Amino acid sequence: MITRFWAEIGTAILTLAFGLVIVKGSLEFGIGWDSSGPQPGAFPFYAGGLVALASLGTLALTFGKRLAGKAMLADAFLDAARGRRVLSFLLPLVAFVVLSVTLGMYVATILYLVFAMRFQGGYGWIASLATAILTAAFFYFALEKFFQIGLLKGPLEPLLGL
Repeated sequence: MITRFWAEIGTAILTLAFGLVIVKGSLEFGIGWDSSGPQPGAFPFYAGGLVALASLGTLALTFGKRLAGKAMLADAFLDAARGRRVLSFLLPLVAFVVLSVTLGMYVATILYLVFAMRFQGGYGWIASLATAILTAAFFYFALEKFFQIGLLKGPLEPLLGL
């Protein structure tokens, strides 16, 4: 069982690390001003710094609440039942990412939507397949054709002439 205290501490540490990585990366592009205005790293530097400061604030508040004896921090944040619900959402998303890289975005979208609608949502096969195929077709026409934004392609798209 994970308590709310450890969930808040863990999240604050992760977002602190994220903010510091952004700050460090933005320093490579420059954060000052030159003759044409702010350098490319200025906005990411300040955004990353803000995320890092907010994370430090969360750490301080959480430790302060713990020292004050707030009972809410001892509440269960993630127990076995909640963990199963999280995994039932997270694992299909991880599979979607893996399938996007290996089979392409359109095939992964169809497979993910069919799985989510049929097995998690309880919809029928026809509604699941129709929604998945129409969604993939919409993404293809809207992104590839209209906006000319190419998405990941797998081995099946060339066979279909896409």
